[in-house]
Amino acid sequence: MDRRKNIVTAGLATLVSALALTVGGVAAPAQAAPSAPLGVDCDGRVHHNNPDHGIVGCKNNTAGTITFRAEIVCGRAPDVSGQWVTLRPGQYGESSGVCAFYSSGVGSVGWTIK
Repeated sequence: MDRRKNIVTAGLATLVSALALTVGGVAAPAQAAPSAPLGVDCDGRVHHNNPDHGIVGCKNNTAGTITFRAEIVCGRAPDVSGQWVTLRPGQYGESSGVCAFYSSGVGSVGWTIK
């Protein structure tokens, strides 16, 4: 009787672990973290209501002007780039892009600074 109970318990533990790994694997898309010049703080994310919309927000903490744009990797569709945004020292701004309707959603969000 104890042996049967141990087998059932082990089987349930394996099932719960497999489900947790499956759910954890699809919980959120990957986020790219490219390096930015010292003093520029950028953050990339996926829009909470639209999985095809990637957004990058940057704050310019340098003494000079910077220009950046979002770089969105789209699954099963061409990648997209957001609009160029120019920030003076101390300013914050956002750039975004939307993947095609037939994509599988945003795979990662990155940025380019010039």
